[in-house]
Amino acid sequence: MATLKDRLRSDLTAAIKERDAVRSSTLRMVLTAITNAEVSGKVARELEDDEVVGVLTSEAKKRREAATAFEDGGRAESAAKERAEAEVIAVYLPEQLTPEEIAEVVTAAIVQTGAAGEGMRAMGKVMGVVQPQVKGRADGGAVAAEVRRQLGA
Repeated sequence: MATLKDRLRSDLTAAIKERDAVRSSTLRMVLTAITNAEVSGKVARELEDDEVVGVLTSEAKKRREAATAFEDGGRAESAAKERAEAEVIAVYLPEQLTPEEIAEVVTAAIVQTGAAGEGMRAMGKVMGVVQPQVKGRADGGAVAAEVRRQLGA
């Protein structure tokens, strides 16, 4: 079975052959970020697919934040470039959860932890249960907002 990293490499080769500049430069940046993650720490190691998804998620988040910053700064061309890169990365991420699905996961976690009456003090407990379930499939900020909303109600 081919790993996600192998798929990224083969797609990079295809993008170079097709002369797709945005896709090839984005995949190069992503593969560099993966390599950096592999050699960081005390011992170099090969990342597992779920760890590669984590790197991809953070790279996609960087692109979204940069696009927003460029848009706010009146640099529409740079914002469009960042959005195009984010779209390339999104192809390799698991399908994102809808707000309704996030709400269901949070509700189940509140019931599971018994945090219904504890209010905001239970946020860490609930997030600890929710995060592994939504890793790579939902933005952490959106999940935290939903947890706050349900615990504060």
